[in-house]
Amino acid sequence: MSRRPRRRTRRQQQKDTQFTTFLAAAVAVGMVVTVVNWLLAHWWVLLVAAVLAVVGGTGWWQQRNRRARWAQAQARALRYGLAQLDALTHRQFEHAIRDLMRRDGCTDAVQVGGQGDLGADVKATDPSGRRWVIQCKHRRNGDRGAAVGTPDLQVLNGTGRPVHGADVVVMVTNGRITRPGRDFAQQQRLHLVDRRVLGEWAAGSRPLWELLRALPPPRRPSALS
Repeated sequence: MSRRPRRRTRRQQQKDTQFTTFLAAAVAVGMVVTVVNWLLAHWWVLLVAAVLAVVGGTGWWQQRNRRARWAQAQARALRYGLAQLDALTHRQFEHAIRDLMRRDGCTDAVQVGGQGDLGADVKATDPSGRRWVIQCKHRRNGDRGAAVGTPDLQVLNGTGRPVHGADVVVMVTNGRITRPGRDFAQQQRLHLVDRRVLGEWAAGSRPLWELLRALPPPRRPSALS
């Protein structure tokens, strides 16, 4: 009758694990020492690697700067005609407004319009530190489309400052704005960019804050303020 082999005790298992760990560490240290000794004997390899790293890093940095300068040049040259804006979809119109704000120096301008946007389609901070919240109303037929009225402006007024913390609250449209809507905007200190103002702004004549009246004072000094 054969005997059953004895089960290894927990202590023996721990010893085996410790030995395996020690052996692996010793092998790793040996490999490191071997590599270090090889590099010390072939120091020129390190020199070549350092030179290649410097050259590669410099090339990457220069290429990155060229791309950034090219993007800035393209942004400064951005122009839209009203016919171009009329042909856009509503979402494309929002992106166009965002890009115009970026062109004028609002580097943080973002398009945020969509479901649940609470009246804000574009947000931006101008060079004077003022926070802008813009709602966009695109009309496929331009000034022949439905006019923006008081209800749209009431929604914007209810969220622009209380919810989004805006200093400047703007309604932008490539169409018309009703007379009651204009009266309401004046009472509530909302700024309106209708088709005429939009055409002048998009053509690149001046930044938007130079085309609007009664803006709040700058939050910080700026060469563009």
